[in-house]
Amino acid sequence: MDLMFDVSGFNDEKEEFSTSKKDVLKFLKIIGVDTRFISYTPQKIYINNLRFSKFSRAREATFMKQYPEIEVVRNKLFQKICSKSSKHLALEIEPNSCILMPEDNFIIELLMEPYTRKYGVELVYEGEYDFKVNPLILDDQVNDIFEGIFSGDGLSYSRKPNEVYPLINVPLDWINSFLEMDGQDILESENKNELANSFSEFLEDVAPQYRENVVKAAEFIENKLETE
Repeated sequence: MDLMFDVSGFNDEKEEFSTSKKDVLKFLKIIGVDTRFISYTPQKIYINNLRFSKFSRAREATFMKQYPEIEVVRNKLFQKICSKSSKHLALEIEPNSCILMPEDNFIIELLMEPYTRKYGVELVYEGEYDFKVNPLILDDQVNDIFEGIFSGDGLSYSRKPNEVYPLINVPLDWINSFLEMDGQDILESENKNELANSFSEFLEDVAPQYRENVVKAAEFIENKLETE
């Protein structure tokens, strides 16, 4: 059950809370929101995990009285994307590390932003870094595997130890469905191999969950080869 918030004090001292990121996050903490599970942008606050963030409707109403110009986004598909992404990022990111970000990738920005609070990481766009974001999506990972097999080059499945993969197990249709709902530019698949793409389209019709199974099989084979 939510606590009752006395917002009169906030309103009387409204000048103490500017529209800066620091003040917006400070206000969210004051009203009981766990900011490790939201993504901040100047125009919108995206909820990554509704239960863990504790961003109830009552807290949203309190927030909107202070910041009526900032929208709170309760997109269930985005929350599913965050859940998928966090399973990899929790294993790949080291606390207080410096991570090199790709340019102009909105979904990556949203997924990585909370880790500045969750793990204390620093997101940079140039200079020295500990880890680098690889924006590889699930569809391209699978098509890369197929392309290597069909071309006779063998299994193409490798990840670099100094890279993190926020979208490695997130399908393109999830990403683009969310981006369209949010009014953002959609992404395109990077792998343009016709045979690999055609085979993926065929499998999509007969076994929609094939991507995860292909990746699991590739991981098993790769680990088997490394131990032999």
